[in-house]
Amino acid sequence: MTMPLMKPKRKNPVLRTRQMNLPPWARGRVALGITAAAAEGRFELQVCDACGTTQYPPRSACVQCLSSQMSWREQSGEGELLSDTTLHHSNDLFFRERLPWRLGFVRLDTGPTVMVHLHGEVGPAPRRVRVGARLDRAGQAVLIGFPMEGSAHMADDKMLREMTSDPKFRKALVTDGKSEVGQAIVRALVKAGAEIVWVGHAEPWKKLGGLDEITALPQVSLVPLDLTDGRSVTELAGAIGGKVDIVINNAEVHRTYGIGSRRGTDVARAEMDINYFGLLRLAQEFGPALKGRSADGAVNATAWVNLLSIYALSNFPPQGTFSASKAAAYSLAQCLRAEMRPAGIRVINVFPGPVDDEWNQLMPPPKLAPAALAKAIVDALRDGVEDVYPGDVAQEWLERWRDNPKVLERELATNGG
Repeated sequence: MTMPLMKPKRKNPVLRTRQMNLPPWARGRVALGITAAAAEGRFELQVCDACGTTQYPPRSACVQCLSSQMSWREQSGEGELLSDTTLHHSNDLFFRERLPWRLGFVRLDTGPTVMVHLHGEVGPAPRRVRVGARLDRAGQAVLIGFPMEGSAHMADDKMLREMTSDPKFRKALVTDGKSEVGQAIVRALVKAGAEIVWVGHAEPWKKLGGLDEITALPQVSLVPLDLTDGRSVTELAGAIGGKVDIVINNAEVHRTYGIGSRRGTDVARAEMDINYFGLLRLAQEFGPALKGRSADGAVNATAWVNLLSIYALSNFPPQGTFSASKAAAYSLAQCLRAEMRPAGIRVINVFPGPVDDEWNQLMPPPKLAPAALAKAIVDALRDGVEDVYPGDVAQEWLERWRDNPKVLERELATNGG
């Protein structure tokens, strides 16, 4: 059974901050299929369309019939642990700093035998286990052997915490506390065990509904933060940038109408100033601080979360300029992910459908509850995924977009959804 994680001791300021060393990250193009699925929390392997053989490791031709027609399909991961061993020495610097490290061979029920990292609650072979795919600190998929039934503290496993961004005992910044979504995120982080949650407020002199409730929580501190003001972002980064472990950028401006329904560019500028340039200002100030602390002890800086929109994938004409601002933010977030990856910082992009908040009052159901969106964000941090599509609307849009983006574009243009 995994022992509950204890609150780490205060860091000795005299000690040098350890630099991040990434695990081996080289992968072939075919093998990145496992990574693509793991980024969304799935374990997929190749299955031959001709003979049905499940393949591992990934390859360009079927090992059984040499067919090149193979599809990626989700796996249950159940199998038999054949053998296990514990490494006490490694030539790789990443693993050398984290020894001892358990590995095992698992024969999946679907056929192939895979090598996995073993969770601490998995006993010695032989026994039944469940294999799952996770992203490591280099952003590449690795396979982990889990017990069939785990304890309540499974997430506290030392090896698993290396693969995830669990908020427990970490310090987080939520950029906008005045919205329903922001307040729901704060409550979810506190419930997940965050040590400190800094909550940004662009207009601290205003008394808004819900703020008194969340600031009454002992873990929460209200801080001045206006993403349209570069000086405000710089000052906050100077004050807390060296302490933050998780940044959650949920600040947004959301207006309806497309191009021809509203004259001028004032609304579109306001959306871009928060949704795109706000992210840029935040990344320029807080990004270097997170990268510098990515290997700083048991609760090192670990993640950056962007609240985007499913409209970033394909423009929703009734909310055209908002969709465009989120598409720009999505592109910028991909750049941020590439720059953060060498430091082992995970960038998580969240693509919800319509949220049941003040911005979407006139939208018909179904809409995603703020509490459900907050839970999806915390779950993404705990599970170590990169891309999240919470809610039925987002899932449907994603499926249609992957099937044929041009068809989805035409459908949205003709009937608005």
